Amino acid sequence: MLAKRIMIQGTGSGVGKSVIVAALCRIFKQDGYKVAPFKAQNMALNSFVTGAGGEMGRAQVVQAEAAGIEPTVDMNPVLIKPTSDVGAQVIVRGRPVGNMLANYYHNYKIKLIQIVSDSFLNLARQYQIIIIEGAGSPAEINLRENDIVNMKMAQIANSPVLLVGDIDKGGVLAWLVGTLALLTEEEKGRVKGLIINKFRGDINILKPGLDYLEKRCQKDILGVIPYFKNIRIEEEDSLPLEKATPSPSGEKRKINIEIIYLPHISNFTDFDLLEKEEDVSLRYIGRNRRIGNPDLLIIPGSKNTIDDLLYLKKTGYYSQILTLAKKGKVILGICGGYQMLGKEILDPHHIESKQEKIQGLGLLNITTILKLSKITSQVKAHLIEKEFFTVEEEIAGYEIHMGTTKLLRGVQPWLTITRRLSQLVNIEDGAIDKEARIMGTYIHGLFDNYHFRRAFLNYLRKKKGLSSYHPQTHISAAEQKNREYDKLAGLVRHNLDMEKIYQILSEW
Repeated sequence: MLAKRIMIQGTGSGVGKSVIVAALCRIFKQDGYKVAPFKAQNMALNSFVTGAGGEMGRAQVVQAEAAGIEPTVDMNPVLIKPTSDVGAQVIVRGRPVGNMLANYYHNYKIKLIQIVSDSFLNLARQYQIIIIEGAGSPAEINLRENDIVNMKMAQIANSPVLLVGDIDKGGVLAWLVGTLALLTEEEKGRVKGLIINKFRGDINILKPGLDYLEKRCQKDILGVIPYFKNIRIEEEDSLPLEKATPSPSGEKRKINIEIIYLPHISNFTDFDLLEKEEDVSLRYIGRNRRIGNPDLLIIPGSKNTIDDLLYLKKTGYYSQILTLAKKGKVILGICGGYQMLGKEILDPHHIESKQEKIQGLGLLNITTILKLSKITSQVKAHLIEKEFFTVEEEIAGYEIHMGTTKLLRGVQPWLTITRRLSQLVNIEDGAIDKEARIMGTYIHGLFDNYHFRRAFLNYLRKKKGLSSYHPQTHISAAEQKNREYDKLAGLVRHNLDMEKIYQILSEW
Protein backbone atom coordinates (compact mmCIF):
# COMPACT_ATOMS: atom_id res chain seq x y z
CA MET A 1 0.00 0.00 0.00
CA LEU A 2 1.34 3.41 -0.98
CA ALA A 3 1.79 6.18 1.58
CA LYS A 4 -0.67 8.95 2.22
CA ARG A 5 0.71 12.23 0.96
CA ILE A 6 0.26 15.96 1.42
CA MET A 7 2.10 18.83 -0.26
CA ILE A 8 3.24 22.19 1.10
CA GLN A 9 3.46 24.90 -1.54
CA GLY A 10 4.12 28.61 -1.02
CA THR A 11 3.24 31.99 -2.44
CA GLY A 12 6.96 32.54 -3.04
CA SER A 13 10.46 31.64 -1.94
CA GLY A 14 11.38 32.08 1.71
CA VAL A 15 7.84 31.87 3.10
CA GLY A 16 8.74 28.97 5.39
CA LYS A 17 7.79 25.85 3.42
CA SER A 18 10.87 23.89 4.50
CA VAL A 19 10.37 24.62 8.19
CA ILE A 20 6.68 23.71 8.06
CA VAL A 21 7.54 20.42 6.35
CA ALA A 22 10.10 19.72 9.08
CA ALA A 23 7.49 20.50 11.74
CA LEU A 24 4.93 18.18 10.15
CA CYS A 25 7.55 15.43 9.85
CA ARG A 26 8.13 15.69 13.58
CA ILE A 27 4.43 15.89 14.44
CA PHE A 28 3.56 12.76 12.43
CA LYS A 29 6.56 10.97 13.94
CA GLN A 30 5.35 11.91 17.42
CA ASP A 31 1.92 10.57 16.48
CA GLY A 32 3.45 7.18 15.64
CA TYR A 33 3.68 7.31 11.83
CA LYS A 34 6.58 6.41 9.56
CA VAL A 35 6.96 9.68 7.67
CA ALA A 36 9.43 10.98 5.08
CA PRO A 37 10.01 14.31 3.30
CA PHE A 38 10.26 14.76 -0.45
CA LYS A 39 11.25 17.66 -2.69
CA ALA A 40 11.62 16.86 -6.37
CA GLN A 41 13.97 19.75 -7.13
CA ASN A 42 15.89 21.92 -4.72
CA MET A 43 18.11 24.90 -5.53
CA ALA A 44 20.67 25.29 -2.76
CA LEU A 45 24.36 25.71 -2.05
CA ASN A 46 23.99 23.99 1.30
CA SER A 47 24.28 20.30 0.59
CA PHE A 48 24.89 17.05 2.44
CA VAL A 49 26.48 13.71 1.63
CA THR A 50 24.49 10.58 2.48
CA GLY A 51 25.99 7.40 3.87
CA ALA A 52 25.99 6.01 0.32
CA GLY A 53 27.93 9.03 -0.98
CA GLY A 54 25.06 10.82 -2.72
CA GLU A 55 24.71 14.60 -2.57
CA MET A 56 21.38 16.20 -1.62
CA GLY A 57 19.98 19.45 -0.23
CA ARG A 58 20.35 20.04 3.50
CA ALA A 59 16.71 21.11 3.88
CA GLN A 60 15.56 17.56 3.23
CA VAL A 61 18.25 16.28 5.61
CA VAL A 62 16.80 18.50 8.34
CA GLN A 63 13.31 17.19 7.54
CA ALA A 64 14.54 13.59 7.62
CA GLU A 65 16.17 14.23 11.00
CA ALA A 66 12.88 15.65 12.25
CA ALA A 67 11.18 12.48 11.01
CA GLY A 68 13.79 10.34 12.78
CA ILE A 69 15.05 8.63 9.62
CA GLU A 70 18.24 8.44 7.56
CA PRO A 71 18.30 10.87 4.61
CA THR A 72 18.51 9.39 1.10
CA VAL A 73 18.78 11.00 -2.32
CA ASP A 74 15.22 9.85 -3.10
CA MET A 75 14.08 12.65 -0.77
CA ASN A 76 15.71 15.22 -3.10
CA PRO A 77 16.38 13.58 -6.47
CA VAL A 78 17.33 16.84 -8.24
CA LEU A 79 19.66 19.38 -6.64
CA ILE A 80 20.70 22.58 -8.42
CA LYS A 81 23.81 24.34 -7.11
CA PRO A 82 24.16 27.82 -8.68
CA THR A 83 27.64 28.68 -9.95
CA SER A 84 26.65 32.07 -11.41
CA ASP A 85 23.55 34.19 -11.98
CA VAL A 86 22.68 32.16 -15.10
CA GLY A 87 24.29 28.77 -14.56
CA ALA A 88 24.39 25.90 -12.09
CA GLN A 89 25.70 22.42 -11.45
CA VAL A 90 22.88 19.90 -11.76
CA ILE A 91 22.93 16.86 -9.46
CA VAL A 92 20.56 13.98 -10.18
CA ARG A 93 20.03 11.26 -7.60
CA GLY A 94 23.15 12.34 -5.77
CA ARG A 95 25.54 12.57 -8.74
CA PRO A 96 26.51 15.61 -10.86
CA VAL A 97 25.38 15.39 -14.48
CA GLY A 98 26.99 18.65 -15.60
CA ASN A 99 26.93 22.43 -15.46
CA MET A 100 23.99 23.97 -17.31
CA LEU A 101 22.81 27.45 -18.23
CA ALA A 102 19.31 28.33 -17.04
CA ASN A 103 17.69 28.15 -20.48
CA TYR A 104 19.26 24.75 -21.20
CA TYR A 105 18.13 23.33 -17.87
CA HIS A 106 14.60 24.72 -18.38
CA ASN A 107 14.28 22.42 -21.40
CA TYR A 108 16.33 19.59 -19.90
CA LYS A 109 14.27 19.11 -16.74
CA ILE A 110 11.32 17.62 -18.60
CA LYS A 111 13.59 14.55 -18.95
CA LEU A 112 13.69 14.31 -15.16
CA ILE A 113 9.98 13.62 -14.64
CA GLN A 114 10.45 9.86 -14.62
CA ILE A 115 13.36 10.14 -12.21
CA VAL A 116 11.45 12.25 -9.67
CA SER A 117 8.42 9.99 -10.09
CA ASP A 118 10.51 6.89 -9.35
CA SER A 119 12.11 8.52 -6.30
CA PHE A 120 8.70 9.48 -4.94
CA LEU A 121 7.38 5.95 -5.45
CA ASN A 122 10.45 4.48 -3.73
CA LEU A 123 9.56 6.49 -0.63
CA ALA A 124 5.81 5.90 -0.93
CA ARG A 125 6.40 2.14 -0.76
CA GLN A 126 8.47 2.44 2.44
CA TYR A 127 6.57 5.01 4.51
CA GLN A 128 3.04 5.72 5.71
CA ILE A 129 3.03 9.47 5.05
CA ILE A 130 5.06 11.54 2.57
CA ILE A 131 5.21 15.32 3.00
CA ILE A 132 6.07 16.92 -0.32
CA GLU A 133 7.59 20.38 -0.56
CA GLY A 134 7.20 22.70 -3.52
CA ALA A 135 9.67 25.37 -4.65
CA GLY A 136 9.11 29.08 -5.10
CA SER A 137 5.52 29.58 -6.23
CA PRO A 138 3.10 27.47 -8.29
CA ALA A 139 1.87 30.71 -9.89
CA GLU A 140 5.00 31.13 -12.04
CA ILE A 141 3.03 30.59 -15.22
CA ASN A 142 6.16 30.95 -17.38
CA LEU A 143 7.56 27.83 -15.69
CA ARG A 144 4.35 25.78 -15.70
CA GLU A 145 4.99 23.91 -18.96
CA ASN A 146 8.20 22.24 -17.72
CA ASP A 147 7.35 22.18 -14.02
CA ILE A 148 8.53 19.16 -12.02
CA VAL A 149 8.35 20.51 -8.47
CA ASN A 150 5.04 22.30 -7.85
CA MET A 151 1.63 21.42 -9.33
CA LYS A 152 3.11 18.92 -11.76
CA MET A 153 4.55 17.04 -8.80
CA ALA A 154 1.19 17.27 -7.02
CA GLN A 155 -0.38 15.63 -10.09
CA ILE A 156 2.30 12.92 -10.25
CA ALA A 157 1.79 12.11 -6.57
CA ASN A 158 -1.97 12.75 -6.71
CA SER A 159 -1.54 14.93 -3.63
CA PRO A 160 -3.65 17.59 -1.92
CA VAL A 161 -1.89 20.93 -1.42
CA LEU A 162 -1.65 23.37 1.48
CA LEU A 163 -0.67 26.89 0.42
CA VAL A 164 1.59 28.93 2.73
CA GLY A 165 1.99 32.71 2.77
CA ASP A 166 4.44 34.84 4.77
CA ILE A 167 2.68 37.70 6.58
CA ASP A 168 5.95 39.16 7.88
CA LYS A 169 6.82 40.35 4.37
CA GLY A 170 3.50 42.23 4.12
CA GLY A 171 0.69 41.83 1.60
CA VAL A 172 -0.03 38.21 2.48
CA LEU A 173 -3.76 38.44 1.69
CA ALA A 174 -3.11 39.73 -1.83
CA TRP A 175 -0.34 37.18 -2.22
CA LEU A 176 -2.61 34.24 -1.39
CA VAL A 177 -5.56 35.56 -3.44
CA GLY A 178 -3.28 36.34 -6.40
CA THR A 179 -1.57 32.96 -6.31
CA LEU A 180 -4.89 31.11 -6.40
CA ALA A 181 -6.15 33.38 -9.21
CA LEU A 182 -3.24 32.32 -11.43
CA LEU A 183 -3.83 28.60 -10.97
CA THR A 184 -5.91 26.45 -13.32
CA GLU A 185 -9.22 25.10 -12.03
CA GLU A 186 -7.69 21.65 -11.58
CA GLU A 187 -4.80 23.14 -9.61
CA LYS A 188 -7.12 25.24 -7.44
CA GLY A 189 -9.09 22.10 -6.66
CA ARG A 190 -5.98 20.51 -5.16
CA VAL A 191 -5.51 23.37 -2.68
CA LYS A 192 -7.31 22.21 0.45
CA GLY A 193 -6.27 24.90 2.89
CA LEU A 194 -4.25 28.04 3.55
CA ILE A 195 -1.58 28.65 6.19
CA ILE A 196 -0.30 32.06 7.26
CA ASN A 197 3.27 31.97 8.54
CA LYS A 198 5.53 34.29 10.59
CA PHE A 199 2.76 36.27 12.31
CA ARG A 200 3.60 38.88 14.94
CA GLY A 201 0.99 40.71 17.00
CA ASP A 202 -2.59 40.30 18.15
CA ILE A 203 -4.49 37.58 16.27
CA ASN A 204 -7.75 39.45 16.88
CA ILE A 205 -6.55 42.29 14.65
CA LEU A 206 -5.89 39.78 11.87
CA LYS A 207 -9.27 38.03 12.19
CA PRO A 208 -11.24 40.28 9.74
CA GLY A 209 -8.58 39.55 7.12
CA LEU A 210 -8.85 35.82 7.75
CA ASP A 211 -12.64 35.95 7.43
CA TYR A 212 -12.33 37.83 4.13
CA LEU A 213 -9.70 35.39 2.87
CA GLU A 214 -11.84 32.31 3.58
CA LYS A 215 -14.86 33.90 1.91
CA ARG A 216 -12.96 35.19 -1.12
CA CYS A 217 -10.88 32.05 -1.74
CA GLN A 218 -13.39 29.44 -0.54
CA LYS A 219 -10.54 27.72 1.26
CA ASP A 220 -10.15 26.90 4.97
CA ILE A 221 -7.57 28.80 6.99
CA LEU A 222 -5.75 25.92 8.66
CA GLY A 223 -3.61 28.02 10.96
CA VAL A 224 -1.58 31.12 11.71
CA ILE A 225 1.94 30.24 12.81
CA PRO A 226 3.76 32.80 14.98
CA TYR A 227 7.11 34.30 14.07
CA PHE A 228 9.75 32.65 16.24
CA LYS A 229 13.36 33.38 17.17
CA ASN A 230 13.97 30.91 19.99
CA ILE A 231 13.89 27.74 17.89
CA ARG A 232 17.14 26.95 16.11
CA ILE A 233 16.61 25.09 12.85
CA GLU A 234 19.27 25.05 10.13
CA GLU A 235 18.81 27.73 7.48
CA GLU A 236 18.10 26.28 4.05
CA ASP A 237 20.28 28.34 1.77
CA SER A 238 20.83 31.89 2.95
CA LEU A 239 22.10 33.45 6.10
CA PRO A 240 19.70 35.67 8.04
CA LEU A 241 20.40 39.38 7.65
CA GLU A 242 21.41 39.76 11.28
CA LYS A 243 24.15 37.14 10.84
CA ALA A 244 25.43 38.59 7.58
CA THR A 245 25.73 42.10 9.04
CA PRO A 246 28.71 42.53 11.35
CA SER A 247 27.91 43.29 14.96
CA PRO A 248 30.14 45.08 17.49
CA SER A 249 33.27 43.22 18.56
CA GLY A 250 32.80 40.39 21.04
CA GLU A 251 33.76 40.38 24.69
CA LYS A 252 37.45 40.34 25.59
CA ARG A 253 37.07 37.05 27.42
CA LYS A 254 35.40 35.40 24.46
CA ILE A 255 36.93 33.96 21.33
CA ASN A 256 36.14 36.35 18.49
CA ILE A 257 35.53 34.52 15.21
CA GLU A 258 34.83 36.13 11.86
CA ILE A 259 33.70 34.29 8.72
CA ILE A 260 33.96 35.78 5.23
CA TYR A 261 30.50 35.89 3.64
CA LEU A 262 31.46 34.80 0.12
CA PRO A 263 29.03 35.44 -2.78
CA HIS A 264 28.87 31.67 -3.41
CA ILE A 265 29.20 30.59 0.22
CA SER A 266 28.22 26.96 0.74
CA ASN A 267 27.66 24.74 3.75
CA PHE A 268 27.66 27.59 6.28
CA THR A 269 25.90 25.14 8.57
CA ASP A 270 29.47 24.03 9.36
CA PHE A 271 29.50 26.81 11.95
CA ASP A 272 26.09 26.47 13.62
CA LEU A 273 27.34 24.64 16.72
CA LEU A 274 30.45 26.79 16.92
CA GLU A 275 28.21 29.84 17.17
CA LYS A 276 26.27 28.30 20.07
CA GLU A 277 29.36 27.94 22.28
CA GLU A 278 28.96 30.38 25.17
CA ASP A 279 32.59 31.54 25.03
CA VAL A 280 32.37 32.40 21.30
CA SER A 281 31.40 35.64 19.60
CA LEU A 282 30.86 34.84 15.91
CA ARG A 283 29.98 37.18 13.07
CA TYR A 284 29.90 37.08 9.28
CA ILE A 285 31.80 39.73 7.33
CA GLY A 286 30.24 40.87 4.06
CA ARG A 287 28.95 43.81 2.04
CA ASN A 288 32.43 45.31 1.88
CA ARG A 289 32.62 45.76 5.68
CA ARG A 290 36.19 45.51 6.92
CA ILE A 291 37.54 42.46 8.70
CA GLY A 292 38.08 43.26 12.37
CA ASN A 293 40.72 41.83 14.69
CA PRO A 294 39.45 38.26 15.20
CA ASP A 295 41.14 35.46 17.08
CA LEU A 296 40.11 33.19 14.19
CA LEU A 297 39.23 34.06 10.60
CA ILE A 298 37.41 31.39 8.59
CA ILE A 299 37.24 31.29 4.80
CA PRO A 300 34.30 28.92 4.21
CA GLY A 301 33.28 26.62 1.39
CA SER A 302 32.34 28.02 -2.02
CA LYS A 303 30.51 26.68 -5.07
CA ASN A 304 32.67 28.90 -7.29
CA THR A 305 36.08 29.19 -5.69
CA ILE A 306 37.67 31.17 -8.52
CA ASP A 307 34.91 33.79 -8.65
CA ASP A 308 34.96 34.12 -4.88
CA LEU A 309 38.75 34.51 -4.87
CA LEU A 310 38.37 37.30 -7.42
CA TYR A 311 35.75 38.80 -5.09
CA LEU A 312 38.30 38.82 -2.24
CA LYS A 313 40.74 40.72 -4.47
CA LYS A 314 38.14 43.18 -5.77
CA THR A 315 36.78 44.09 -2.34
CA GLY A 316 40.10 44.40 -0.54
CA TYR A 317 39.51 41.34 1.66
CA TYR A 318 42.51 39.68 0.00
CA SER A 319 44.95 42.27 1.40
CA GLN A 320 43.13 42.37 4.76
CA ILE A 321 43.55 38.60 5.11
CA LEU A 322 47.27 38.87 4.34
CA THR A 323 47.60 41.61 6.96
CA LEU A 324 45.93 39.35 9.55
CA ALA A 325 48.35 36.56 8.67
CA LYS A 326 51.33 38.88 9.22
CA LYS A 327 49.94 39.65 12.69
CA GLY A 328 50.05 35.95 13.51
CA LYS A 329 46.28 35.43 13.56
CA VAL A 330 44.82 31.95 13.06
CA ILE A 331 43.20 31.49 9.64
CA LEU A 332 41.20 28.40 8.70
CA GLY A 333 40.01 27.49 5.20
CA ILE A 334 37.38 24.84 4.59
CA CYS A 335 36.99 23.21 1.16
CA GLY A 336 36.96 26.14 -1.31
CA GLY A 337 38.41 28.34 1.41
CA TYR A 338 41.23 25.82 1.84
CA GLN A 339 41.97 26.00 -1.89
CA MET A 340 42.12 29.83 -1.71
CA LEU A 341 44.83 29.67 0.97
CA GLY A 342 47.25 28.10 -1.52
CA LYS A 343 49.64 29.52 -4.11
CA GLU A 344 47.38 28.94 -7.09
CA ILE A 345 44.26 27.19 -8.37
CA LEU A 346 44.32 25.58 -11.82
CA ASP A 347 41.14 25.05 -13.83
CA PRO A 348 42.28 23.31 -17.04
CA HIS A 349 38.78 22.03 -17.87
CA HIS A 350 37.11 25.44 -17.26
CA ILE A 351 34.84 23.95 -14.63
CA GLU A 352 34.40 27.26 -12.81
CA SER A 353 35.87 29.92 -15.05
CA LYS A 354 37.35 30.81 -18.41
CA GLN A 355 40.61 31.38 -16.55
CA GLU A 356 42.89 28.36 -16.45
CA LYS A 357 44.90 29.64 -13.49
CA ILE A 358 44.51 32.11 -10.64
CA GLN A 359 46.88 33.17 -7.89
CA GLY A 360 45.75 32.26 -4.39
CA LEU A 361 46.50 33.93 -1.07
CA GLY A 362 49.82 32.09 -0.83
CA LEU A 363 49.49 31.46 2.89
CA LEU A 364 49.97 27.71 2.45
CA ASN A 365 52.52 26.25 0.05
CA ILE A 366 49.94 24.17 -1.84
CA THR A 367 48.44 24.10 -5.33
CA THR A 368 45.00 22.89 -6.37
CA ILE A 369 43.78 21.46 -9.67
CA LEU A 370 40.02 21.47 -10.33
CA LYS A 371 38.96 18.16 -11.90
CA LEU A 372 35.87 16.84 -13.63
CA SER A 373 35.21 14.12 -11.05
CA LYS A 374 33.55 15.05 -7.77
CA ILE A 375 34.36 13.51 -4.39
CA THR A 376 31.29 13.09 -2.16
CA SER A 377 31.69 10.92 0.90
CA GLN A 378 31.14 10.70 4.62
CA VAL A 379 34.46 10.31 6.42
CA LYS A 380 36.08 9.64 9.77
CA ALA A 381 39.46 11.21 10.53
CA HIS A 382 42.18 11.82 13.14
CA LEU A 383 44.46 14.81 13.69
CA ILE A 384 48.05 14.36 12.53
CA GLU A 385 49.48 17.52 14.09
CA LYS A 386 49.05 17.17 17.88
CA GLU A 387 51.70 19.57 19.17
CA PHE A 388 49.27 22.46 19.59
CA PHE A 389 46.11 20.64 20.61
CA THR A 390 45.06 17.01 20.88
CA VAL A 391 41.82 15.24 20.02
CA GLU A 392 41.88 11.55 20.80
CA GLU A 393 38.32 10.91 19.62
CA GLU A 394 37.54 10.15 15.98
CA ILE A 395 36.35 13.14 13.95
CA ALA A 396 33.30 12.67 11.71
CA GLY A 397 32.52 14.81 8.67
CA TYR A 398 31.95 14.74 4.93
CA GLU A 399 33.65 15.79 1.70
CA ILE A 400 32.13 17.60 -1.30
CA HIS A 401 34.77 18.89 -3.72
CA MET A 402 35.99 18.73 -7.31
CA GLY A 403 39.63 19.60 -6.71
CA THR A 404 42.78 17.80 -5.62
CA THR A 405 45.43 19.66 -3.64
CA LYS A 406 49.18 19.02 -3.66
CA LEU A 407 51.27 19.90 -0.61
CA LEU A 408 54.66 21.47 -1.34
CA ARG A 409 57.74 22.19 0.80
CA GLY A 410 57.26 23.51 4.35
CA VAL A 411 53.67 22.38 4.82
CA GLN A 412 52.31 19.14 6.20
CA PRO A 413 48.91 17.41 6.17
CA TRP A 414 46.58 18.27 9.02
CA LEU A 415 44.36 15.18 9.25
CA THR A 416 44.31 11.54 8.25
CA ILE A 417 41.07 10.16 6.82
CA THR A 418 40.71 6.66 8.26
CA ARG A 419 37.28 5.75 6.87
CA ARG A 420 35.58 6.86 3.67
CA LEU A 421 32.17 5.52 2.62
CA SER A 422 32.52 2.89 5.37
CA GLN A 423 35.79 1.62 3.87
CA LEU A 424 39.01 1.65 5.90
CA VAL A 425 41.50 4.01 4.23
CA ASN A 426 44.65 5.97 5.06
CA ILE A 427 44.36 9.29 3.19
CA GLU A 428 46.08 12.54 4.15
CA ASP A 429 43.80 15.57 4.19
CA GLY A 430 44.31 19.29 4.52
CA ALA A 431 47.42 21.26 5.33
CA ILE A 432 48.86 23.18 8.29
CA ASP A 433 51.92 25.42 8.63
CA LYS A 434 54.65 24.88 11.22
CA GLU A 435 53.20 27.42 13.66
CA ALA A 436 49.62 26.06 13.40
CA ARG A 437 48.37 29.50 12.38
CA ILE A 438 47.28 28.75 8.83
CA MET A 439 45.35 25.55 8.24
CA GLY A 440 42.86 24.09 5.79
CA THR A 441 40.83 20.97 5.13
CA TYR A 442 38.33 19.49 2.70
CA ILE A 443 36.29 18.04 5.57
CA HIS A 444 32.98 19.73 6.33
CA GLY A 445 31.36 19.34 9.74
CA LEU A 446 34.53 19.49 11.86
CA PHE A 447 32.89 21.73 14.45
CA ASP A 448 29.94 19.36 14.83
CA ASN A 449 32.39 17.18 16.79
CA TYR A 450 32.29 18.37 20.40
CA HIS A 451 35.77 17.26 21.46
CA PHE A 452 37.41 18.75 18.37
CA ARG A 453 35.41 21.96 18.77
CA ARG A 454 36.41 22.44 22.41
CA ALA A 455 40.07 21.52 21.81
CA PHE A 456 40.27 23.99 18.92
CA LEU A 457 38.60 26.77 20.94
CA ASN A 458 40.87 26.15 23.93
CA TYR A 459 43.87 26.37 21.59
CA LEU A 460 42.60 29.81 20.55
CA ARG A 461 41.99 30.73 24.19
CA LYS A 462 45.57 29.81 25.08
CA LYS A 463 46.91 31.98 22.24
CA LYS A 464 44.79 34.83 23.61
CA GLY A 465 46.15 34.35 27.14
CA LEU A 466 42.95 32.84 28.51
CA SER A 467 42.62 29.65 30.52
CA SER A 468 40.96 26.60 29.00
CA TYR A 469 37.21 26.39 29.31
CA HIS A 470 35.19 23.19 29.64
CA PRO A 471 31.41 23.56 30.08
CA GLN A 472 30.12 21.58 33.05
CA THR A 473 27.54 19.88 30.85
CA HIS A 474 27.14 19.42 27.16
CA ILE A 475 24.75 17.55 24.96
CA SER A 476 25.40 15.94 21.62
CA ALA A 477 24.62 17.66 18.34
CA ALA A 478 21.88 15.10 17.67
CA GLU A 479 20.25 15.72 21.05
CA GLN A 480 20.40 19.49 20.55
CA LYS A 481 18.69 19.11 17.19
CA ASN A 482 16.01 16.80 18.60
CA ARG A 483 15.15 19.32 21.28
CA GLU A 484 14.71 22.02 18.64
CA TYR A 485 12.56 19.77 16.43
CA ASP A 486 10.31 19.01 19.40
CA LYS A 487 9.98 22.72 20.18
CA LEU A 488 9.12 23.43 16.54
CA ALA A 489 6.56 20.63 16.43
CA GLY A 490 4.95 21.92 19.62
CA LEU A 491 4.60 25.44 18.25
CA VAL A 492 3.19 24.35 14.90
CA ARG A 493 0.86 21.72 16.37
CA HIS A 494 -0.60 24.34 18.72
CA ASN A 495 -1.28 26.75 15.84
CA LEU A 496 -2.38 24.39 13.05
CA ASP A 497 -5.66 22.54 12.75
CA MET A 498 -4.10 19.08 12.79
CA GLU A 499 -7.51 17.42 12.95
CA LYS A 500 -8.38 19.03 9.63
CA ILE A 501 -5.00 18.05 8.15
CA TYR A 502 -5.54 14.42 9.15
CA GLN A 503 -8.99 14.62 7.53
CA ILE A 504 -7.45 15.91 4.29
CA LEU A 505 -4.94 13.04 4.36
CA SER A 506 -7.71 10.46 4.86
CA GLU A 507 -9.70 11.75 1.88
CA TRP A 508 -6.85 11.29 -0.65
